[in-house]
Amino acid sequence: MSSYLVTGGAGFIGSHIVDALLARGDRVRVLDNFSTGRRENLAHVAGDIELIEGDLRDRDAVCRAVRGMEYVLHQAALPSVPRSIKDPLSTHEVNVTGTVNILTAAREAGVRRVVYASSSSVYGDTPELPKREDMPPRPRSPYAVSKLAGEQYCRAFWYSYGLETVCLRYFNIFGPRQDPSSAYAAAIPRFVTALLNGGDIRIFGDGLQTRDFTFVANAVSANLLAAATPSAAGTICNIACGERTSLLALVDVLQGLTATTASIIHEPPRPGDVRDSLADISLARTSFAYTPSVQLSDGLRETVEWMRREP
Repeated sequence: MSSYLVTGGAGFIGSHIVDALLARGDRVRVLDNFSTGRRENLAHVAGDIELIEGDLRDRDAVCRAVRGMEYVLHQAALPSVPRSIKDPLSTHEVNVTGTVNILTAAREAGVRRVVYASSSSVYGDTPELPKREDMPPRPRSPYAVSKLAGEQYCRAFWYSYGLETVCLRYFNIFGPRQDPSSAYAAAIPRFVTALLNGGDIRIFGDGLQTRDFTFVANAVSANLLAAATPSAAGTICNIACGERTSLLALVDVLQGLTATTASIIHEPPRPGDVRDSLADISLARTSFAYTPSVQLSDGLRETVEWMRREP
């Protein structure tokens, strides 16, 4: 049995990681301030985890959370490109200062490894596809800058102090528990909610922009592999499926899965959004044997079924 701290463990991705760790018998502690995480995501495991309600910006809370842990899976962040454009300071404080707090506490506590949730947004709008980890980053939003800064701090702590870190650049993770009600909700939960409730689908731009949509189970697998593989220390790896889908094509698939249709309303593109996104996942394959086990169609089907069941 190993001990894991999952920051943001009440969130969409974090809560799925918690489930996977508990399923294999690990000891799990969660740090979350519930600003975006939901207590319902942990209700079914409340008796099996240790929960510390606290903020990444609170150094004392972070130190308490990290103490005694072997691994830290750092999922907590203030998400969303539009949110960061509206409030860059809060994004920086949570995503950058909060990450430095985690790394400092992990180093002091003798943590074996920190796995950091980064984002494909660090690539920006470079036209070359697929995105490779050796490309120069060109972040277009404060959120993307904050994620890139977190990566660089992870590398710095690895080189300066020997604290093992692995950075995972997530590409458009989706799945059950992703909140469709937030003002900053991602495309898939927004689209499915509109289809199930008879609403309109809003697309920012012409809908031909593409994304490498990645089911949450693949991100969970990547975290567990990145934590456990000795040779992965110090790496930065894309986590995706290696396929791209346009938003209009995504709507067509979701209409088929829900057996409904919706009117599409096109709105102006949002500042900071990128046009196309597609990952080269070969480095994650070689670094820690990552392979996407759930493809887009199956993940969408599972997500729609979950959202049908939700009240």
